[in-house]
Amino acid sequence: MQKCDLTGKGKQFGNNVSFSQRHTKKVWKPNLQSKTIEVDGKKIKLKVSTQAIRTLRKKGIIA
Repeated sequence: MQKCDLTGKGKQFGNNVSFSQRHTKKVWKPNLQSKTIEVDGKKIKLKVSTQAIRTLRKKGIIA
């Protein structure tokens, strides 16, 4: 399942709208990456969105 383990960011649904205004179903998936993060000396493997990775780097949690 496409879901960020930290933020809970998941799929978004909507319509693709062509020039002729024809609506077809569309799904936008989050950009998930596998990251190993150390918490209390234990290494945990998480599927994290790139937006969450940026935030963790900004806070200094991962280098």
